[in-house]
Amino acid sequence: MDPDEDFIYLIAPGCVGRSCLELTPERVRQEIERCKELCSALEQEHVDLQMAKEGVERRTQELRKEGELCKNFEQQMSLNRDEEGSLQASICLAKEEQNRLMQEKQVLQKKLEEVRKRVLWEDLATMLPALPEKKMVFKGLETNKEDMNKLVLTPLIHYPLPGGSALITFEKAEVAQRIIEAKEHMVELSSGEELEELDRCRVRVQAAPVDVLLPSALEIGLTRSSRSILVSDLPSLGIPEETLLDKLELFFSKTKNGGGEVESREFLDDSGQVVLTFARDGVAEPLIARGHMQVLIGRREYKLKISPCMSGDITNLQLQPSRCPRTVLLSSIPDVLGEELMRDSLEIHFQKSSRGGGEVDALAYVPAGQQAVAVFTEDAG
Repeated sequence: MDPDEDFIYLIAPGCVGRSCLELTPERVRQEIERCKELCSALEQEHVDLQMAKEGVERRTQELRKEGELCKNFEQQMSLNRDEEGSLQASICLAKEEQNRLMQEKQVLQKKLEEVRKRVLWEDLATMLPALPEKKMVFKGLETNKEDMNKLVLTPLIHYPLPGGSALITFEKAEVAQRIIEAKEHMVELSSGEELEELDRCRVRVQAAPVDVLLPSALEIGLTRSSRSILVSDLPSLGIPEETLLDKLELFFSKTKNGGGEVESREFLDDSGQVVLTFARDGVAEPLIARGHMQVLIGRREYKLKISPCMSGDITNLQLQPSRCPRTVLLSSIPDVLGEELMRDSLEIHFQKSSRGGGEVDALAYVPAGQQAVAVFTEDAG
């Protein structure tokens, strides 16, 4: 073998420790080409694996995002269900609160109406002490001893009527109630000379109940005068009151008649009775004890009744509202007709059963710009 000749020795794997086959250059080139192909295949496989890895990672991220989206969606659905339930509960609570407020409103409106009425009655009650004094005489009947603490009052109520209003009293209470419940009425005015150009003219009026104050409790403090007597059963002589007072004073001032000096004398209005007051004590009592006396008036004697003179003061007066069952207050009546024509129109309208009315017992109308006072007496019916 030539020492200058090149040789390449390849040791194949697994040849360590044993004889190896010598390779020629051609053989080496073949091996190199094969290794290159193997390396290229490995690189391509690496690239494919890398791409597959990246695809798997992308899919993993997508799945993770989808999972998060599903989780968020489920949480949102749960929140929506909770909010819907909370909204339904809030709606129920709001309805309950509305119902409660409506009930409170009704209660407060009722209390307000009661307060308004009470204020009205209290205002009227405070006006009573300012009313002018009027002397009164009791003209009652004798009763049993057990009835001595009973007092029967006959009310006489004065009710102010403003202009543009009317009071109408029906024969039946149910008719008045129907008119009040309707509240508003269209009244067709009667035809007449004043309405030739306003044929079938109508006016709108308001109907309301009539509430008045009546005494429910009355306490009177009575004081018996020690020097006055009440003379009653006076005859009708057709002479002036002053003349009669002179004759009575002349008779009762004489000591032979059991009298004394008369300090004052007074004819009580609408009673036919006279109050005589003596100048000193001790004169009135013996006369009262006699009960009756033959009194010379002119040329004739008359049997007169002698009674104690009682004066009284109201110590306690309690009033309560009372509604007139058959009477209705009509208001907001415009001034478009004369007084008589308007009164007739109102009566014609409200006596028709087709309009909810009935037989009219009484009607009082006050035109706009005027004022009047209606007097209510006890309803015997």
